Amino acid sequence: MQTSVALYLGLLALFAAERVFELFLSRRNAARALAQGGIEVGQRHFRVMSALHTLFFLSCGLEVLLLHRGFPPVLGWIALGGCAFAQALRYWAIATLGPRWNVRVIVVPDAAPVTSGPYRFIRHPNYVAVVLELGLLPLVHGAYLTALVFTFANAALLAVRIRAEERALGAAYANAFAARPRFVPHLKR
Repeated sequence: MQTSVALYLGLLALFAAERVFELFLSRRNAARALAQGGIEVGQRHFRVMSALHTLFFLSCGLEVLLLHRGFPPVLGWIALGGCAFAQALRYWAIATLGPRWNVRVIVVPDAAPVTSGPYRFIRHPNYVAVVLELGLLPLVHGAYLTALVFTFANAALLAVRIRAEERALGAAYANAFAARPRFVPHLKR
C-alpha cells in the first residue's frame, strides 16, 4: 500500500473517530434537552443522515482503494486545508451552542436563539462545515466520485433538514435571524 493511501486512510479514521466522539457528546446534550422539555422533530430524516454519513466514510476509502486514486498534490493540499477550516468552523459552532448542540433537531420551548459565535454571521455554520467536509475530504486523495455523489445527496438531505429545523425553532428564531444569510456571510454591510 502506498504511503499516501495509508495516510489518507488514517485521516479518514481520525474523522470517523471524531464523529463517534460527537455522537457521545450529542447523546448527552440530547438527554439534557429532552429533560428540559425539549421536543424532537425530523426523526425520519435523521436515520437517512446517519446512513449517508456512514456510507460517506466507506465510499472515501473504497474509491481510493478500488479505483486506485492517487494523491493530487495541489488539489489534495488545498482540500486538506479546507477540511481543517471546516473542522475549526464546526467546533466553533459546537462550542458556541455548548450543551444545546446535538446531531438531532431538539428544540427546548422558550429557549432564546443563540446568536453569538459564528451565528453572528450565518444561520447554519455547522452545516457549512459538513458541506465543506463532504466535498473536500474525498478530494484529499482524488475520490472525485464520492465528492460528487455525497455533495448532491447531502444537499438534498439538508434541504429537508433545514426546513424542519427552522420550522421547529419558530418565530423567535426567524426574527433573530431574519437579516442573516443561511450559509455565506455578507461581504459588506
